[in-house]
Amino acid sequence: MDLRALNFVLFASFVVFFSFVSSTAAYAQRFDAGAQIAVAHSSEFDAGDVGFGGRFAWHPIDLVGVEAEMNVYPGTFPSSRSVAFSSGRVEGLFGVTAGPRFARVRPFAKLRPGFLTFRRQTIACILIFPPPLSCQLASGRTVFALDIGGGVEIFATGRTIVRIDASDRLLKYPGPSFRDGRATQESFFSHDFRFSAGAGVRF
Repeated sequence: MDLRALNFVLFASFVVFFSFVSSTAAYAQRFDAGAQIAVAHSSEFDAGDVGFGGRFAWHPIDLVGVEAEMNVYPGTFPSSRSVAFSSGRVEGLFGVTAGPRFARVRPFAKLRPGFLTFRRQTIACILIFPPPLSCQLASGRTVFALDIGGGVEIFATGRTIVRIDASDRLLKYPGPSFRDGRATQESFFSHDFRFSAGAGVRF
């Protein structure tokens, strides 16, 4: 299954789940919207990335949240090297959180599949096969992402929420590719530490 088909399946599943739970628990639902700063550290390229974005969540019950988050990483990547292969990144994550609320605090676990798009950057690449991974990404690629982790929501007032997340963001890079001085024939997953902090409003 290619990435477009996978994203369609994820979106369709989200819509079906939303419709089902909405019809059975509409009386208890809550929504919240917010903004956040996201920081990720790539284990594949040993470099950091800083972005910002927004999030919308629907809570059919207090225990469960269904959410969509979009972030933009506007800087070149990797910024720590002389040759950057991406002029910016766009991240989309769609999934669920689960956790009980204790007074003004809600700890939660999260599972959010999605994507990360590397924006095109013109660089000089050597003509070898398989091509370097950085050269493949420089042409503009969208890779599958899976965000697994947890966090805490703090209800600062009746409607204002402060949220902190920490997670392992898995990115599926394409193969065959040349990386770390060797050829990799198959696609593979890397693990990125991801942290975000933000605030929002529940309504």
